[in-house]
Amino acid sequence: MRDVLDEVYPWYRGGETFGLATVVSTFRSAPRRPGAAMAVSASGTVVGSVSGGCVEGAVYEEAEEARITGRPVLRSYGVSDGDAFAVGLTCGGTIQVFVEPVSSRTFPELPDVMASLRGGVPVAVATVVAGPDTGPGALGSRLVVWPDRASGTLGSAALDRAVGLDVRGLLEHGTTGLHHYDTAGRCLDGAESTGPAGLTVFVGSFVPPPRMLVFGAIDFAAAVAEVGAFLGYRVTVCDARAVFATAARFPHADEVVVRWPHEYLAEEAAAGRIDGRTVVAVLTHDHKFDVPLLATALRLPHLAYIGALGSRRTHRERLDRLREAGLEERELARMSAPAGLDLGARTPQETAVSVAAEIIAARWGGTGQPLTRTAGPIHTATAVDELPPAPAAAG
Repeated sequence: MRDVLDEVYPWYRGGETFGLATVVSTFRSAPRRPGAAMAVSASGTVVGSVSGGCVEGAVYEEAEEARITGRPVLRSYGVSDGDAFAVGLTCGGTIQVFVEPVSSRTFPELPDVMASLRGGVPVAVATVVAGPDTGPGALGSRLVVWPDRASGTLGSAALDRAVGLDVRGLLEHGTTGLHHYDTAGRCLDGAESTGPAGLTVFVGSFVPPPRMLVFGAIDFAAAVAEVGAFLGYRVTVCDARAVFATAARFPHADEVVVRWPHEYLAEEAAAGRIDGRTVVAVLTHDHKFDVPLLATALRLPHLAYIGALGSRRTHRERLDRLREAGLEERELARMSAPAGLDLGARTPQETAVSVAAEIIAARWGGTGQPLTRTAGPIHTATAVDELPPAPAAAG
């Protein structure tokens, strides 16, 4: 959604009404995650994608109709009538797409949202995607939530208060997905939300990119930084040796820091710039650097990944030194070392892919096995962003 907003904001600033289609839930092997979006301008220009091509034509027509009529709609798409090439998903999954008209009248808070995105300020947009046509919780009503304030309304103070509290909790972790309420703001489960008083709210969270901290200014670090940037991380390379830690050697890093690694990590954590999405890659291969660094990292309560390169012999020595430093086995178990999946990697670039693959697997609960050796859904469902949608329709 973030990239789509950057491209369509000039349409908005020009006074145009455009159609915006957003994936709000997925089930099974859907090609795009919740939050993926496609926009259609008054001239027919298309930006973004909701399915990688499977149902773009049908969604285009819905977006055009929403733009012209001013009426939002929730649509489901999946395989129907036993024909995978009908207006549905060839991958066999199911998606729900909310299509709405967007203009300065329907979304007056968008300039503030854009200012937050460009300034790196966390913001979430809560939109009713299933609800009554009028009154509290009306279809298409919207509440924009920041950590310290909110704008817009879902139609009642009680609903705004309940949803606002929930959204701030989701915003802290950058969570996007569907949530269910009644018109008084009481949380419901999915089945209850289909009743006459039920409504469904899609929360799209926009937070600064997650951080990747790469310690050790070596050739492997340059490759890891490049892959990290490709995956959307804000990459920092840190090393105590100024002769090696230079911006010229790490063109894909957002910043290069000359500091003792453990001191830098401790200061970033104390300043609140480390969170549960942060990944740490320790590539120093030198006990005087990596032991105090890993001791600091493994004692931090919230890190998504802590990986350390090195041979198995190096790792055994590292473990002994960390135990001597007072770390317990439960803390050592948080470390992925030697870092990476077993890909047979040799070069720095191949090793970077191996480490990135392990980070992705840790994030989504992947096995790291070839898909030909696994069974069941390719995309593992999660409680927040992959909820079984309503029965799919062909159009």
